[in-house]
Amino acid sequence: MRYFIQFSYFGKLYHGWQKQPNAITVQQVLDEALSTLLRRPIETVGAGRTDTGVHAKQMFAHFEAETIKKQANLVYRLNALLPEAIAVGQIFEVSDNAHARFDAVQRTYEYWVVQEKNPFYSDHAHYIKHPLDVQRMNEGAAVLFEYKDFECFSKSNTDVKTYLCTIKKAVWEVKSDKLVFTITADRFLRNMVRAIVGTLLEVGHGKRTVVDVKRIINSKDRSQAGTSVPAKGLYLTSVRYPDEILEKHG
Repeated sequence: MRYFIQFSYFGKLYHGWQKQPNAITVQQVLDEALSTLLRRPIETVGAGRTDTGVHAKQMFAHFEAETIKKQANLVYRLNALLPEAIAVGQIFEVSDNAHARFDAVQRTYEYWVVQEKNPFYSDHAHYIKHPLDVQRMNEGAAVLFEYKDFECFSKSNTDVKTYLCTIKKAVWEVKSDKLVFTITADRFLRNMVRAIVGTLLEVGHGKRTVVDVKRIINSKDRSQAGTSVPAKGLYLTSVRYPDEILEKHG
């Protein structure tokens, strides 16, 4: 039977989601915990990959297993076994052809910036001391809706077949004591959000203009865009699926 598992993690201690040789990842830790409790080898398939140090408030994966009669109990036992930085929210049965990665229709990320030194955000947000023009940054963000090809914001030497993404939301907002960039799209390229944020911060600092953002995107050249911001400020906050994928789940 196929199950979806919904979980979250704080990424500081991990080399991203996806398993890697000679590096500890969230997928490795989760698979080992599931395998221990279900007493058989379990390999999860995630909704996507997050890079080293990136966090996830909501992440999904699927795995195959024999019938799990007490799913809530398995969640409880997993959380007791997993390290503090990883927490499972729920496990539920889905149809046999449901796929955590390929069936996801929308993903949302947040990037957190703080403008005053704050020890409580040292591992949670990117500290920038110089003033930022948020209005100009939002004008730059609005340019993203005019395009589909974002090769300029993709990590170099990636093996993707297409650089096309449909961005549905991109906005900077002041939320309490931090500045938050929220971006939603059907898919994201590797390093895309961090490169976009780095570029828009240069707009806010007056180093780039809105016209520059258009020129960068049209160039399809990663070297033209801004420097990628640190991973510690990036959060995957939501992954959405069609209703029929989750129809077995209450």
